[in-house]
Amino acid sequence: MHIAIVGNIGAGKTTLTALLANHLGYEPKFELVDTNPYLEDFYNDMKRWSFNLQIYFLNSRFKQVMEIQNSRDHIIQDRTIYEDAYIFAENLHEMGLMASRDYQNYLSIFDSIMAFVKAPDLITDVTQPLFFIFI
Repeated sequence: MHIAIVGNIGAGKTTLTALLANHLGYEPKFELVDTNPYLEDFYNDMKRWSFNLQIYFLNSRFKQVMEIQNSRDHIIQDRTIYEDAYIFAENLHEMGLMASRDYQNYLSIFDSIMAFVKAPDLITDVTQPLFFIFI
C-alpha cells in the first residue's frame, strides 16, 4: 500500500504523515529539502534558479518513487512528484519566474519519467476539509 499526502507548504503534510505512519505501522517517506543544493540560491534569485530547483526536485522524487515501487513495505509519502509539475513548476512559469523554454523542457522530462511511475494507491490532500478515517 502506498499512501501519498499532498498539500501546500506548512499545511501539515509532515505531521499527518508521521501520525499515520505511527498509527498504521507504515514506513514514512518525507520530503528531502535539507540536502537540496539549489534551495538557498533559489530563494536569493528565483528567476535564475527556478528551473534548476525543479529539476533537482523532479529527480529526487523520481528516485523516491522508484524506491517506493520496488519496496514491499507499506508507505506513507509526504509530497509527490505530481505537485512539482502541476503546482510548483506551473506556478513558477505563470509568475514569470521560469522561462517558457525551460518550462516546456521540464514538462517533457516529467512526461518521460511518468512512463515509469505507478500512481499511489491513495492520494489525500491535507488542505481540503478532512474526512475521518476510522481504523
